[in-house]
Amino acid sequence: MAAKPSIPKGTRDFSPIEMAKRNYIFNTIRDVYHLYGFQQIETPAMETLSTLMGKYGEEGDKLLFKIQNSGDYFSGITDEELLSRNAARLASKFCEKGLRYDLTVPFARYVVMHRDEITFPFKRYQIQPVWRADRPQKGRYREFYQCDADVVGSDSLLNEVELMQIVDTVFSRFGVRVCIKINNRKILSGIAEIIGEADKIVDITVAIDKLDKIGLDNVNAELCEKGISEEAIAKLQPIILLSGTNAEKLETLKKVLAGSETGMKGVEESEFILGALEKMGLKNEIELDLTLARGLNYYTGAIFEVKALDVQIGSITGGGRYDNLTGVFGMSGVSGVGISFGADRIFDVLNQLDLYPREAVNGTELLFVNFGEKEAAYAMGMLTKVRAAGIRAELYPDASKMKKQMSYANAKRVPFVAIVGENEMNEGKATLKNMETGEQSLASVEEIIAALCRGE
Repeated sequence: MAAKPSIPKGTRDFSPIEMAKRNYIFNTIRDVYHLYGFQQIETPAMETLSTLMGKYGEEGDKLLFKIQNSGDYFSGITDEELLSRNAARLASKFCEKGLRYDLTVPFARYVVMHRDEITFPFKRYQIQPVWRADRPQKGRYREFYQCDADVVGSDSLLNEVELMQIVDTVFSRFGVRVCIKINNRKILSGIAEIIGEADKIVDITVAIDKLDKIGLDNVNAELCEKGISEEAIAKLQPIILLSGTNAEKLETLKKVLAGSETGMKGVEESEFILGALEKMGLKNEIELDLTLARGLNYYTGAIFEVKALDVQIGSITGGGRYDNLTGVFGMSGVSGVGISFGADRIFDVLNQLDLYPREAVNGTELLFVNFGEKEAAYAMGMLTKVRAAGIRAELYPDASKMKKQMSYANAKRVPFVAIVGENEMNEGKATLKNMETGEQSLASVEEIIAALCRGE
């Protein structure tokens, strides 16, 4: 007996229902991106390793899926090299390409390659899968989708404002209540500078970021372990525990960071973004959160993170401002700002809150029962008109028993069934059955179309 097939660990199959839900997510995000003037691009699933290597740090390089060269990949390799069993060195000889790790580096490569064709500022979005050779576990996969939007070639803070409007619009359409958290890398740098520990900014922010999880005492203990002085930790306390409205927090920061030019610049940027958004009347809460420190070495200005309020889950969207996206490819000075929606986590949130619209997950809306060749031919005529009206409909292909055809309709959650027998054909109509209520009535094709459009 043949072995049961399987798929690689960290990958998934998606059922028709799951695909309908995922497409609802992608289509909603795509529609909002279009609403704000973003244009879609796609990049290949594989890039040259020279494009990918060295962009994600040493650990990131280890998580790249490398693609073995086709043909005689042993050519040019000595017996000594083979016997050395040095995996990294052999991989560099065997492999010239790899699967993309994220959408940001391929985007940077795209901008540099197509710089003469692009009109700046360039507003692009991408919704594509990425791959990471990570250890699979709950909520962490080796293949997953990213939904990125970036504006490059503009320093204007209006881009940050617009991206936060996009976030607010997307989650309002999903019906998910969220808190949009905002911070600024310059504020964090200013804090480290003011307390006399500028070189320890990463250690400070990594510790502060854990405040909600481990509490203030443990944060202070971790700061002490990292070699930060007691005096600096004491100066940090009022900043860590900063509370009040966004305006009150900004006023406090203006006093605390008065001696840091970098810090004051960050306060000024945050004040502009928050002030502009306040006038826009967002539907969701936006909060200045000094413990937010995502991707500290990558971002250079505003940073964002989105948390769902009604579900216990990690960040469902994030992003920020970066100063030199394309510098690694020899094109310096291109500033950008971007966001990325976590499609897989949004999928989980919408599932837990049962927020998928019925029309988004239902496939076929109307099934014609097949009683035989003559009846099927008659039903096909009606089917053509129903489909022309935009109603998703099908004819059961075989003249099977009624019970089997109804079971098919139930399994596919088809809300309406059309029954065509000799009596119906004589009257030029069909019997329309509502599968939820069990009600049925004789109806012309026009009446069927009207009933389904009303959802009756």
